Amino acid sequence: MSEPLLKLEGVHTHIGAYHILHGVDLQVAQGELTVLLGRNGAGKTTTLRTIMGLWQASQGTIHFEGTDIAAKPTPEIAQSGIAYVPENMGIFSDLTVAENFILAARGSRRIEDMDAERLEWVFGLFPAMKRFWQHPAGLLSGGQKQMLAVARAIVEPRKLLLIDEPSKGLAPAIIQNMIVAFRELKRTDTTILLVEQNFNFARQLGDQVAVMDGGRVVHAGTMADLAGDEALQQSLLGLSLAAHQ
Repeated sequence: MSEPLLKLEGVHTHIGAYHILHGVDLQVAQGELTVLLGRNGAGKTTTLRTIMGLWQASQGTIHFEGTDIAAKPTPEIAQSGIAYVPENMGIFSDLTVAENFILAARGSRRIEDMDAERLEWVFGLFPAMKRFWQHPAGLLSGGQKQMLAVARAIVEPRKLLLIDEPSKGLAPAIIQNMIVAFRELKRTDTTILLVEQNFNFARQLGDQVAVMDGGRVVHAGTMADLAGDEALQQSLLGLSLAAHQ
């Protein structure tokens, strides 16, 4: 088997006096969508932020394409081909949708500098972005802001996307739009590590799943196996995926 694109071994993270991650071991395979599940406070968001260098690992290694990035600064990690979509979306509300895109396209200072073919592909995934291209991002609906956050992350090809709860608070129609977009991303061989609380969303998209509890990964396997085992769901998550169909 080939080496995973991303591999965490024994990762600990402290935030101030708090010890949040307690030896996280996690593998993310090239071209797959891995879902990170777990109860609130399990350490899922901290794991994403630690990978991105926003919080420094106090112990352990984080290998991306075979290189340990645990001690690297966030801009260098981003330059290596990793994009992060935080739970709060991180968009610039006072800027237009177009200006948000330009900031995300590292090699572009003007719209004309952007890859027109890539941009049209993104518009195909999220048509609202083209419709509201010159609107201030702060005037978009919650669902449209989430679309902007994801669209901005893929305006240039990325090797790995870290996405934190993209369906949170969204209407069912918007969630379905997100599912279609993520499926298209998977077809482009984009690797995704996704934190998600909507289990139906996770079940439809996930290839692999890792379940966190108490700051460590307590289960890793295929999403199909977890989705088909209600006893395991109850044991790991305290609920049944079937209840969230």
